[in-house]
Amino acid sequence: MADVLTTTTVPTFCPLCVSRCGATATLADGEFVALEPDPGHPTGQALCVKGKAAPEIVRHPERLLHPLKRTRPKGDADPGWQRITWDEALDTVAERLRALARDHGPESVVFGSASPSTSAMSDSIDWVQRLQRAFGSPNLCGYAELCGWGRYFAPLYTFGASVPGEYMPDLDAAGCILFWGYNPSASRLTHATSTVAALRRGARLVVVDPRRAGLATKADHWLRVRPGTDAALALALSSVMIQRGWYDEDFVRRWTNAPLLVREDTGRLLRAAEVWPGGDPASYVAWDDDGAAPVRYDPARGRFEVDEARLALFGVREAATSGAPIACRPVFDLVAQGCRRMAPAVAEEITGVPAADIESAARTLWENRPVAFYGWSGLEQHGNTTQAVRAINLLYALTGDLDAPGGNVLFAEVPTNPIAGAELLPPEQAARALGLADRPLGLARFGVVTGEDFYTAALEGRPYRARGLVNFGANYVMAHGNSTRGRDALAALDFFVHADLFLNPTAELADLVLPVTSAFEAEGLRIGFEVSQAAQSRVQLRRPVSAPRGEARSDLQIVFDLATRLGLGEHFWDGDLDAGFRHQLAPSGVTLEQLRETPAGISLPLTTRHRKYAETDDGVPRGFATPSRRVELFSEQLADHGYPPLPQFEEPRTSPRSRPDLAERFPLVLTCAKSLWFSETQHRQVATLRKRVPDPQVELHPDTAAGRGIAAGDWVRIVTPLGSIRSRAKFNESLDPQVVCGQHGWWQACDELGLPGYPPFGPGSANLNAVLDQGPSDPVSGSSPLRSSVCDVVPLAAPV
Repeated sequence: MADVLTTTTVPTFCPLCVSRCGATATLADGEFVALEPDPGHPTGQALCVKGKAAPEIVRHPERLLHPLKRTRPKGDADPGWQRITWDEALDTVAERLRALARDHGPESVVFGSASPSTSAMSDSIDWVQRLQRAFGSPNLCGYAELCGWGRYFAPLYTFGASVPGEYMPDLDAAGCILFWGYNPSASRLTHATSTVAALRRGARLVVVDPRRAGLATKADHWLRVRPGTDAALALALSSVMIQRGWYDEDFVRRWTNAPLLVREDTGRLLRAAEVWPGGDPASYVAWDDDGAAPVRYDPARGRFEVDEARLALFGVREAATSGAPIACRPVFDLVAQGCRRMAPAVAEEITGVPAADIESAARTLWENRPVAFYGWSGLEQHGNTTQAVRAINLLYALTGDLDAPGGNVLFAEVPTNPIAGAELLPPEQAARALGLADRPLGLARFGVVTGEDFYTAALEGRPYRARGLVNFGANYVMAHGNSTRGRDALAALDFFVHADLFLNPTAELADLVLPVTSAFEAEGLRIGFEVSQAAQSRVQLRRPVSAPRGEARSDLQIVFDLATRLGLGEHFWDGDLDAGFRHQLAPSGVTLEQLRETPAGISLPLTTRHRKYAETDDGVPRGFATPSRRVELFSEQLADHGYPPLPQFEEPRTSPRSRPDLAERFPLVLTCAKSLWFSETQHRQVATLRKRVPDPQVELHPDTAAGRGIAAGDWVRIVTPLGSIRSRAKFNESLDPQVVCGQHGWWQACDELGLPGYPPFGPGSANLNAVLDQGPSDPVSGSSPLRSSVCDVVPLAAPV
């Protein structure tokens, strides 16, 4: 008689990407064998193929099992990895880091992390930051300029808040959904399932994407924008809405800085001190049409001297001063002027989106409010990202739907103690962040450095030399542009320790490699699942469903172990993870013991408050966290640093239009997109996933291929000014014939299927980022133009 397996199920969630889908793990005789969706969880309506492959990832034979140290020089093809103990590894790391801090300052050590949006680093990213700051380094390098700037940071200069990063789309109540550079079917499955449900109840959908992918096939309007021209499209949509009066005038008057006057001579906001003797230089000025006179606006109180309904939004006004009168226009008049210059017919020539489609999409947005929107890395990997995000933020402000039911809403959060350690880094150290001097409003201002600035510091010593790297899973060589420069930067470091599940091209350049558990072999605390109030109210402690492989430790355990070895134990509860969790949870009233007894998680009775900006304290409206306490259509912060204060379109600086000298040899626009089957540079060694996409692919229009003698499935070369890589041609009729779409992240072999790997550099490479540059980068953020460059595609055998 055959043995009967004992099967158990464990409620959990999948942390492999930002969706963090609620799930149920199945164990057969104690072995983790399956992961399936948990419809009872707020994010558990579906589970993607990567999540379902979790057991295969956990037991993969190529997992790192022991700490390793390099025994051969970094230039050698074979690092000569030698197994060592954890004690030797941790002692070595602590000794080397202390020496670097002593001799060159703690800022010489960079800390690194894989993106918490596309990996399980969401379990531990705040703790990595705590370690970085406690050590005294202002430098955390991940991929935020490529995945995060447009959602979390750039909107601060308009809304004073992360919209849509933290103000999430209220898809359950939205009348119209706008997805821009975002395919939730591949990026955040819980948004995809919620959108499908919204469409079934009658919501409308507008998708902006160069490809007709995922939910774009179900959209009422699919706007096929030329990569890198998103700002032009957003301004054109705003042009229609302003011209037709399709905007929330009450919101624009009362909650944006639209009425403030801008001097025509200087292009700066008019101040009260320029109009009235002894006037407050911090106060602004608007024009009272009823009184035919200027009036003050005090940002400290968020109030005008008259009701906003009396304020001018259009036209030239002359404000009398002690000298000559000053000609001024309201901010909104300048916004309208800028948008008129990008009329739909003008935008059609730039973006490729027909003017009629722009008009009809604008009508849909207005007539089907409330509008909820979301954008992703399709917006963030361009050299003009900040202006594009500013233009889209303007468009969204016109709807008046921010923090309104069915709009983008800041759902109530479970109260917790912050654990990222911002208080541990002295201000004078924070001011030494790499890139801060060159881009004072960019990521370094928020404690994050770009790959470009990290590489420059490591190779050129500007503004000082980066000498050490403590890296948790970031595969810089494959994830950032100019992979060769990344390789050289990592090789130039005095010391580099890398923690990961698998070796990769970045880890191959390390001095020490530390084995990390998969997310399913360690506890992970999740406080809030973001996408709805029900999701944000959930607290869950993910239980291990498999024993750690070999000697692997969790990222979090490694952080705490390193902290104690470095003498920083006082900031890490002397290495006690449970004590750290208890501290984090304390304000919530939820205990660690309750969570361990309730693996499905605990939901707190939280209620969403809408339009929180209108709440008052002692008669002062809360407003927005901007200098004016209003949504800033005109950003004085940007103007103060020499950037355009109003959103505008800038042609990508490496495009066939801006670089006619390159257009003959590289006539096509090269973009890329997130794969449904792989998490960025991971998982191509997993047979279940690789068999669905066995080879690297480049999508191109059949007409583009025919003109080059390319058939579907042919091996081709993608050729750029930096070199060429190989890929297989895949036809996509939805693409503009002048646009091709590649795939980044190809290097791993899949031995189980007999499918090859590819070198990260040089002949035979399939690494898209090896032939894409980090510049010219966005002047504010440092975002790289990985999705709007130039190329040609030729048969593999053709001379290059």
